[in-house]
Amino acid sequence: MCLVSGPAFSIPMQAQFNDVEYDMTVSIDPVNRTLTGKSTITVKQPRELQLMLGAAFEVTQALSNDGTLGAGREVSNQPHVWNIPVAFRQQVQFVIHWQGSLAPLDTSLDHQQTLGRPVAVSGEAGTFLPDGSDWYPRVVGHLVRYKINIELPAGQKGLVAGRLVEENESQQGYQALFEFPNPAEGIDLMAGPYVVETQIYEGVKNRPIQLRTYFHPQISDLSRDYLVSVKRYLDKYESWIGEYPYTEFSIVSSPTPTGFGMPTLTYLGIDVLRLPFIRDTSLGHEILHNWWGNGVYPDYRRGNWSEGLTTFMADYAYKEQESSEAAREMRLGWLRDFSALQPGQDAPLTSFTSRTHGASKIVGYNKAAMFFFMLRDQLGDAVFQRAVQGLWNTRRFKITSWQDIQKVFEIISGLHLDAFFTQWLDRSGAPSIVINEAKSIAAASDYQLVITLEQSEPIYQLRVPVAIESEQGVQIHSLDLRQVQQSFTLTLSEKPLSILLDPDLRLFRQLEPGEVPPILREVMVNSATQTVILSHQGEARKVAETLANKLQDRIPQIISPAQQISTTAPVLIIGLQSEVDTWLGNQQLPPRPDEIKGKGAAQVWTINRPQGASLAIVSAQNAAALEALLRPLPHYGRQSYIVFEDHQVIEKGIWPIKMQKVMVK
Repeated sequence: MCLVSGPAFSIPMQAQFNDVEYDMTVSIDPVNRTLTGKSTITVKQPRELQLMLGAAFEVTQALSNDGTLGAGREVSNQPHVWNIPVAFRQQVQFVIHWQGSLAPLDTSLDHQQTLGRPVAVSGEAGTFLPDGSDWYPRVVGHLVRYKINIELPAGQKGLVAGRLVEENESQQGYQALFEFPNPAEGIDLMAGPYVVETQIYEGVKNRPIQLRTYFHPQISDLSRDYLVSVKRYLDKYESWIGEYPYTEFSIVSSPTPTGFGMPTLTYLGIDVLRLPFIRDTSLGHEILHNWWGNGVYPDYRRGNWSEGLTTFMADYAYKEQESSEAAREMRLGWLRDFSALQPGQDAPLTSFTSRTHGASKIVGYNKAAMFFFMLRDQLGDAVFQRAVQGLWNTRRFKITSWQDIQKVFEIISGLHLDAFFTQWLDRSGAPSIVINEAKSIAAASDYQLVITLEQSEPIYQLRVPVAIESEQGVQIHSLDLRQVQQSFTLTLSEKPLSILLDPDLRLFRQLEPGEVPPILREVMVNSATQTVILSHQGEARKVAETLANKLQDRIPQIISPAQQISTTAPVLIIGLQSEVDTWLGNQQLPPRPDEIKGKGAAQVWTINRPQGASLAIVSAQNAAALEALLRPLPHYGRQSYIVFEDHQVIEKGIWPIKMQKVMVK
């Protein structure tokens, strides 16, 4: 399950903090999908300002110290915008009353569709007002403090990020007051028919932290296990990084399959929360965002580093705890995903702001996580640990750029890291490294091994690990590669037989063709992918077209089964089992592999063509088995083969990797 973090939907502008405060009351009727609000905005030492409210709402009154502000627009269906000139006074205050209808809640949307809809929605099953929908009047481009009073009908409960100051519940309705005293990038509001469970966590210095679950009734039995997991993560990250920055943390269920992280809470779909592995994976990622992203703010103009650092210290750290093999497998997954990108899909880390599609996740999450992995390798565990703590201690609640991170790590380590940061942050792509030659010269009592490495341009400064195999075993050496081609001489006590390049995959690099087993991701991210639908008509054809669209997140390029398939672009084949077997035979391609033969109701596998891009084949017993793949299959892009029984994966795997190996002459 791919979850997204940070303020829901919005890609924040470069924010400033000019002591802006909101005092807001919001009344929501989920049945009638209406919202009524009053907001008092106070700006101290004001400069030129812009206020904005979404087009879906009507302004009933707007005042400032100087009188009426007007509606902020002349034409309906346009945002309300007020441009406020510089005011030469200690503070200025605006009072805006607004109301409007909310869009209906659509529980049929998947995560990608929800991510792409910055719309304020409401219904009895849930209300979600993402900051990106401009559901409240806001000062554009400024961090703010706020107090929000939420009013809802009886049976509903709501919240925003922050501290719950007070709440009241009666037959007449529900009311809750929240405050967020730290600078915040935006406000997301959630409500629903929640059952709330509460526990206390004693943090460092015995500071009590209020933990809550706001769960729909059908999953309220999961609350206690989730609260136990939250305590475990808070204990881990407080000891690793520093004190948790807030007084509470809540897990909130959503009727749609969402996954968002905000300060003091995470908003996860009901079906997501039911997944048994979420407490050990995605939950920790979302909690960690209270340090990175919602505790130290990225400077979005110069790149969002928070997703990479969170992925490294959460998702990847869990794999390291599991085993070195599991951690290596995750690094291999990052490199395989990157190899699936085509020219033009990559971008420098300094240009990544938020995940919008699979290609941006490969850069902003995976490559950035590998950056921190390599930085730790360069500095050592102890220095890296102190630098992470120093970053938290010095940048808490501050807008922080990659350059600010570099300064902290340089101060803690005492090293100049400009070359390292510049080559990995400012460039797109990755170096390609090969062993050009390896030859051994026997001396009187030892062996002189000459290794020649070659890298692509532009030149990177790299510490390249090589494994030297002899009859006595394997030795790892690091070679400092600084040129396009460079030779290194090593003195060895045993006769070298062969050399493996970066066998543990500790460098972010372009894998050589033999090192890249084909995976489903290749047909998903490549815009040139061709799609062949073998079913000519009926329900199977309709479902296959929908699946092709979901897998590629775009309108697929569909060609006829009779047409010549591409040899240079990936090809996606979708059909029923008999159709697939016939097509494979006609194309003189290998039959379905033994690993999946005769298993499950649907099978997916990839074929690595000796020349040309890979094939991905989706085969199902019938239209119903094909339809069952619509939601789960897009989440398995890193696999080479998958077997489904209904919606469940019963087998999956990756074809073996062939490491770059050279025999010593």
